Amino acid sequence: MKFSILGPVEVETDTGEKVTPQALKVRSLLGMLCMHAEHVISPARLIGALWDETPPRTAAAALQVYISQLRAGFIRAGASPALITTTPSGYTMRLCGQALDLALFESSAAGAEQAVHAGRPLEAARLMSESLALWRGPALADVRTTPSLDGYAQQLDERRNALHEQRLNLELRLGRHAQLIGELYGLVQEHPMWENVHSNLMIALYRSGRIPECLAAYQRIRRTLQEELGMEPCSRLRNLHGAILAREPWLDDHTRPLTSAYAS
Repeated sequence: MKFSILGPVEVETDTGEKVTPQALKVRSLLGMLCMHAEHVISPARLIGALWDETPPRTAAAALQVYISQLRAGFIRAGASPALITTTPSGYTMRLCGQALDLALFESSAAGAEQAVHAGRPLEAARLMSESLALWRGPALADVRTTPSLDGYAQQLDERRNALHEQRLNLELRLGRHAQLIGELYGLVQEHPMWENVHSNLMIALYRSGRIPECLAAYQRIRRTLQEELGMEPCSRLRNLHGAILAREPWLDDHTRPLTSAYAS
């Protein structure tokens, strides 16, 4: 079976049949178990995630029912009864050879980090791309119904954002600026106030000889920040804009880390 939480919560059998729980609470419970796969998670923590600060008096009993429903559904779909185990401290989801997109993401991201430290940037870029390709939208996208669940999901989203920035910087250092432009335009459309992505777009456009578009990208983020937050862009982005206007030589130096180049 394949479990997915990097996007809406989904479960798929080895034959491609979707067996995702339909009930929201049961699906939310599955998301929590997947996020903490191979670790014991206490009933109190699960109840807090499912009902936040106002659980009903029947929450403990309801949780046991939801666990039973999950187990029964997975057994019908051909999974091992040991997939979800009960311990004195709580519940554990043991993957038992099942695929979980979060585990695959973390494994590929760790491999990418090792490749970076070993001086293998092409391998690192490939592994980062494979990791990011596992995402189908915001984590736990269809079960972020309580502040607790939303907080857990944001933790995962931040891991994705950090890896995304790392990969973009690496791709620029590999001289792949032209190939990145389309992706970067999509990212700034999706995240109109993500300044680091705007800076990557500006550099990619500059190195591709598209100076007017590069300057327009800066004016767009500046206008957005002024209108939405009443703020100017950060000093790093302003420094980059000044360097572009001056056509400073470092802008075409693929080997120089961008953060050190325009941080002053």
